[in-house]
Amino acid sequence: MKDLEMNPYVIQIDKFVNSLGKLSRVFLDLEEKKSFFSEEELKSMCERVCGKVCAECGNRELCLNRERMHTYGLVRDIFQAVEDCGTELNVEIKRKTQKNCVQAPKFLRSAVEVYKNEKQTMLWNQKMAKSREGCAVQLDSFAQMIQHATRELDAGIFADEHLEKKIKGRLSKLGLKTLTTVFFVTEDGRYEIHVTTKAKKGQCITTKELAQIISECCGRNMVLGREERPVLGSEYCTITCVEGAKYHTLQGVARIGKGCRKVSGDSFSMLDLPGGRQGVILSDGMGAGETAYRESTMVVELLEELLNAGFPKETALQMMNTALVLGREEVRFSTIDMCVFDLYNGKCELMKAGASMTFIKRSDRVECIKSTSLPIGVVSKMEPDEETRTLEDGDIVIMVTDGVMDALPTGEQELLMKMIIEGTQKTNPREIAQHVLEQVMECSGEVPLDDMTVLAVGIWSLENEKKLR
Repeated sequence: MKDLEMNPYVIQIDKFVNSLGKLSRVFLDLEEKKSFFSEEELKSMCERVCGKVCAECGNRELCLNRERMHTYGLVRDIFQAVEDCGTELNVEIKRKTQKNCVQAPKFLRSAVEVYKNEKQTMLWNQKMAKSREGCAVQLDSFAQMIQHATRELDAGIFADEHLEKKIKGRLSKLGLKTLTTVFFVTEDGRYEIHVTTKAKKGQCITTKELAQIISECCGRNMVLGREERPVLGSEYCTITCVEGAKYHTLQGVARIGKGCRKVSGDSFSMLDLPGGRQGVILSDGMGAGETAYRESTMVVELLEELLNAGFPKETALQMMNTALVLGREEVRFSTIDMCVFDLYNGKCELMKAGASMTFIKRSDRVECIKSTSLPIGVVSKMEPDEETRTLEDGDIVIMVTDGVMDALPTGEQELLMKMIIEGTQKTNPREIAQHVLEQVMECSGEVPLDDMTVLAVGIWSLENEKKLR
């Protein structure tokens, strides 16, 4: 009976999600990631070594029959020596082999060759298992995301004939012909109204006028969605109106490269996100200069692309991490410091992957948020640190890279940074960021030993600003 009450599209998505889940489990169950050889594998390797060396040896009968266990033990000792010391075998194992085998040089070469080949095969299998594990994580994340999005859309769409008729009538008086009106309410109770309409020939009506009429009809402060057209034409188009936010932010940044270079290995981005949110990303690439800059810029730009497309920040970060882990031989990592501001309720969601401390300057104190997680690009399954804070009017979030904190004396970094932030009466984020950087450089008294970036974001209530006016 439950399926009969569900939207058939939701049922189809659930089937799709289940299929992705099964495919994910197949990836994980294909072959386990091994880090050592089994007894059967070691026995087979010993037989191959003896088969290559002992086939035409006069001592074959002695070594492979009466003293078979002793011979296999010698092969295993060589394997262990290769594992411990590499192909440059120590003197002890060479002497032991010469004492027990009349073809010692050939025996050693054969054992080293067999072990190296099998070890290489194991490493490749480990890499393939790691890749499959990464793909499985991506499939699970993607499946959960589309399932959540589908159910949210299905649950959020509702009908209101009275409001629809009211909007259609008001728009008609304005000279607009309305085809459809779709109402949607988010999980937080915010309205979205999608109106498909057009202006009559010869008329020019702005979308701001349309949003104003919808606001009056539904008794809510409705504003145009992101990147909506400014004017309605004579062809049908769908205009999205969303509830207006209660907060707005201002950002400021101050930065300097290692050794006062112009190129910094730190990258940052400030972006508007769907659902009335704003995001700030700060990344510190491995090393300094252009190489680190290219790495951190790539990470920031791809994260920005995923977040703008509507991916949850957790999914976007995991997808970015998997791409870095699987896409290269060498380990290269970047830190991620991400803040997402909800402009409706003032909440700030912080996500850190190997990032430095973040500070929140409030009216009466400075709060410090630390991270203990690894940067992205190190391990396939990452576990970033996540924190949520509710911000108030005038609060400032200050994000810094490692170069800033490392310029302060060890053991006093947090205390000194709090004192620097508390010591300023500035409220402009750009001025605060510049103040922090200048004070840290003055405190260190040295040319920067690493790239340094300070990013400040302030949040203010729109209602309080209206009252002041």
